[in-house]
Amino acid sequence: MATRILTSAALLALSAGMAQADYALTILHTNDFHARFEPISKYDSGCSAEDNDAGECFGGTARLVTAIAEARARSNNSILVDGGDQFQGTLFYTYYKGAVSAEFMNKLGYTAMTVGNHEFDDGPEVLRGFVDTVEFPILMSNADISGEPLLDGTIQKSVIIEQGGEKLGLIGLTPQDTDEISSPGKNVTFTDPVGAVQAEVDALTAEGVNKIIVLSHSGYATDQKIAAETTGVDVIVGGHDNTYLSNTSDRAKGPYPTMVGSTAIVQAYAYGKFLGELNVTFDDAGEIIEATGEPLIMDAAVAEDAATKERVAELAVPLEEIRNKVVAEAAEAIDGDRANCRHVECQMGNLVADAMLARVADQGIQIAIANGGGLRASIDAGEVTMGEVLTVLPFQNTLSTFQATGATIKEALENGMAQFDDESKDGRFPQVSGMKYTFDPAASSGERISDVMVDMAGTWEPLDLAKVYGIVTNNFVRNGGDGYSMFASEGMNAYDFGPDLADVTAEYLAANAPYTPYLDGRIAKK
Repeated sequence: MATRILTSAALLALSAGMAQADYALTILHTNDFHARFEPISKYDSGCSAEDNDAGECFGGTARLVTAIAEARARSNNSILVDGGDQFQGTLFYTYYKGAVSAEFMNKLGYTAMTVGNHEFDDGPEVLRGFVDTVEFPILMSNADISGEPLLDGTIQKSVIIEQGGEKLGLIGLTPQDTDEISSPGKNVTFTDPVGAVQAEVDALTAEGVNKIIVLSHSGYATDQKIAAETTGVDVIVGGHDNTYLSNTSDRAKGPYPTMVGSTAIVQAYAYGKFLGELNVTFDDAGEIIEATGEPLIMDAAVAEDAATKERVAELAVPLEEIRNKVVAEAAEAIDGDRANCRHVECQMGNLVADAMLARVADQGIQIAIANGGGLRASIDAGEVTMGEVLTVLPFQNTLSTFQATGATIKEALENGMAQFDDESKDGRFPQVSGMKYTFDPAASSGERISDVMVDMAGTWEPLDLAKVYGIVTNNFVRNGGDGYSMFASEGMNAYDFGPDLADVTAEYLAANAPYTPYLDGRIAKK
């Protein structure tokens, strides 16, 4: 079934023939907000007050307050739901944990939310505090929490709400591999999403509910699988893989909504950059007869609510203390000069790549690749503050792990040299760990890389073009940034939502303090 695009005449005809029992509902939705209470840049990183005043920023809670109020005014029957991962991503979460998320979600008047994997990043205790503070149900159908005292009885698999004179069934869903990618502890177990959803649909149907919405922090592909392999699900509000769906943008992964059978699937990218607005009409039997909408961009045209903006600024004051917090010590200055990190092996490149690899080496990862353009400063000798680390790594990038063949890795390294002499594009230069290579910038494009070796459990082996390797980089590069499109198209089993790269680097510095910077010849120039 395709999304219906109706002419004015068709809409009038539909209205004229609409039975009294037809039920119209607006579903407003967000997902993967990741503590972006302040506005963000077009690159999803922090945006200065000056740039915000100049109209160059997006999102922020103050804009969401305005946009949600306006959307509610357009509809006489709406709900507001979230697809998970409110936690993690900025200093607001580092400092306040879930408290600020709870405060603003209550202010915005959410109807329900599902648990994302990042809600478990600080274990069941922080999640429990969040659940106790919010004024709406938190849902998760595919997890057994009965053995975890902190969560048992606090999170529902599904809930029935009364909305506009009708019963709606809402079901929550969390990634099945949350135990591998977050920290739920040993007492929480996760199960197959299809079976979990169907069990709740059956239970809700038995209660007389025929309009069922799944809040799914599971990714676009899994949502399509659920829609195809279950019965009775009307709408899936997604999250987890930051999918942008749209009927107007050529950058979208699919239409908004994406229809699988009679199930409408929506997602609204991430970071509060969009507010999803799906308008659904059900017939008396609970079947969708119309589903239309589009994610609304939270750009400068959306006014910021003054009181909310003031509150966010107030909450940001203590964050300066974190920026000044000493996290480690450097035995010598760590060179992160642009001229070096974009053209040769550099000390900062070794530090960041080593830190990334150390964090995920126990996950079957052998190689780390860091784009030189992501390294923005050096660090002085002596005490190292979190502010200094954030100056080096200001983009709020997250660790991304995936698998790729040696041939794809070789192609990626060649990409790293493709714009060697172009200062506007030389940021793709690959700093590495677990690997060494030689490059010749004078050679023909595509033939500049040679002598690629990979550290396989302590033994250096030549890169095997047919072999599959585990790789860690940042989410910008993994998704094709700096020309690394081969990672986006050829990478396998990707997970883009690991911990913040700045946090990983700070923790590595602390574990190796006083840190001594070094070069070891891993990148050789002919």
